[in-house]
Amino acid sequence: MSPILQVIIPAVSAFVVGILLTPTISDFLYSKKMWKKTGGKKSALMGFDATEFNKLHQENEGKVPRMGGIIIWLSTILVTLILWFIAKVNPQDLAGLDYITRSQTWIPFAALIIGAIVGLVDDLMEVRGGTDNKAGGLSLRKRLFVVGLVGVGVSWWFYAKLGIMSINLPFDASLFLGPWIALVFILIICATYAGGVIDGIDGLSGGVFASAFGAYGLIAFSLEQYSLAAFCAALVGSILAFLWFNIPPARFYMTETGSMALTIVLAIVAILTDTLGGSIGILVLPVIALPLVLTVISNIVQVLSKKFRNGKKVFKIAPLHHHFEATGWPSYKVTMRYWIFSMISSATGVMLALTLI
Repeated sequence: MSPILQVIIPAVSAFVVGILLTPTISDFLYSKKMWKKTGGKKSALMGFDATEFNKLHQENEGKVPRMGGIIIWLSTILVTLILWFIAKVNPQDLAGLDYITRSQTWIPFAALIIGAIVGLVDDLMEVRGGTDNKAGGLSLRKRLFVVGLVGVGVSWWFYAKLGIMSINLPFDASLFLGPWIALVFILIICATYAGGVIDGIDGLSGGVFASAFGAYGLIAFSLEQYSLAAFCAALVGSILAFLWFNIPPARFYMTETGSMALTIVLAIVAILTDTLGGSIGILVLPVIALPLVLTVISNIVQVLSKKFRNGKKVFKIAPLHHHFEATGWPSYKVTMRYWIFSMISSATGVMLALTLI
């Protein structure tokens, strides 16, 4: 089987499976009223009411179900297992459909499942948390602790099992870190996860994540990491199926069960395309995921400004995409412009990854 088919088949299959699953999942979410009992939220960092956010989104939050991310990870898992089974039944002709391999996809596949489960628990706590927002969901500290634990496990696997002790630099250079590389990997995973708060406007996060995984799929394919490329393609197909129903007005929100899984996996895929693949996958992550980076930076800047400038804010509301809403941009305009920006940043990251090695 040609490498191109190895990548296209998972992408198309995941999209089709996601489209077929959505009516059932959507009906279940609505029938069980899987939304917050009271709209609005509190600042995860400061603990007080997110007043500006609530002005923009409080009304819809009490009407639209959470947990739409189930479509993404469930479609990906089902397609992965179905293609694995087909490959085992006919290994002579269809062995290429099995993209679960020790060196490329074991870790991101496991991380997808772990992130999905923990995120799902958080979402369930949100919708069952009553009318007091403080009672709903895992605290940021607890979520970061879980993500950190995943980072420890991933770092141990890369260091002890795969022997990775350095990260690649442009022009065939490398930076040897030895055991310290574990700390670097943990920080990368936690930092990428922090960008998951970009899930705040209909259709926004889906377009951003689709662009990012599409970019890493292209990088992996060019490095002949075909299994990893196929896994990224399956994720893109699943995300596009989710996005089909998440564009304004959204039928459901991705929320933590989707964003936690995707951000953790994105960081791991970046690491896999680095030393193992022979590219600079880690260094181009801030470029490919630039919308996530700007989201994190805007939050940090806002918090520091309030703390050290007597409550003065740099943005009307953070993260940055909500600032644009607060200045008068319609939500669909923010979403479309972020999609364009994501495609440009992803294309730039792919170009850098393929030309600076």
